[in-house]
Amino acid sequence: MKHKIILFSLLLIFPSVLPAQKDSVTIRDISYVSSSETDTYRKERCKLDIYKPGSAGDYPTVVFFYGGALEMGEKYIPEAFKSSDFVIVAPNYRLSPEVKNPAHTEDAAEAVAWVFKHIDQYGGSKDKIYVCGHSAGGYLTLMITLDTTYLAAHNEDADHVKAWFPISGQTVTHYTIRKERGLSMKIPLIDTYAPLNHARKGTPHIGLITADKRYEQPGRYEENALLKAVLNDVGNEDVTLYELQGFNHANILSPAVYAIMDFINSDCSK
Repeated sequence: MKHKIILFSLLLIFPSVLPAQKDSVTIRDISYVSSSETDTYRKERCKLDIYKPGSAGDYPTVVFFYGGALEMGEKYIPEAFKSSDFVIVAPNYRLSPEVKNPAHTEDAAEAVAWVFKHIDQYGGSKDKIYVCGHSAGGYLTLMITLDTTYLAAHNEDADHVKAWFPISGQTVTHYTIRKERGLSMKIPLIDTYAPLNHARKGTPHIGLITADKRYEQPGRYEENALLKAVLNDVGNEDVTLYELQGFNHANILSPAVYAIMDFINSDCSK
């Protein structure tokens, strides 16, 4: 599949012009860890919010991981998603320096596993789950996509997700993980915590989304282009690289959400 450059209209840049669903409800702070959990920080952070668009069920479900360098941030549901007929799940995860790698990825996997097991109770379809994330959330999305051991630890299969959409995610070892080890945050590293190191064929669709390479974080577009090339080289053709022209790392999220919604609507109409 080809590299695509996408240019968005003003309607997509200003998603507030599109209203949320009238009968929508947001359910907050649902724990996705075991009720027997004793770790105070896990009990505090490992919660998620669910946005449900209406009273019916069997909605396509989107899991969204926020960004913040694995060091900051709080769960939220992007406003653009609220114009859709999707259930949206927004998990929190533990943050550095309170925890070290791979705790963040383990939490992300546990949240997705919880969605598989419970989302039908909230109107979502476990057969139509899509996962996305921005920046650090994009890194987490890629890690649990390509390294199947994280979801397998919860008896779930990463390939049962319908499609994965990392937005401006690092494909090398995340720079905060390098910082934890006293390594340079500027020099790339590809080890077991690099999505690139787990490139494989046979995945569901992977939609790599970056901002305009002129305005992205240094090397971020190139990392994603390299991952696409490596995935293609190992025999995985179900990969698309989207470069959102004119957007930067900070303002890419809303147009990226619209690209994701367009894919899901098309996918679910097949």
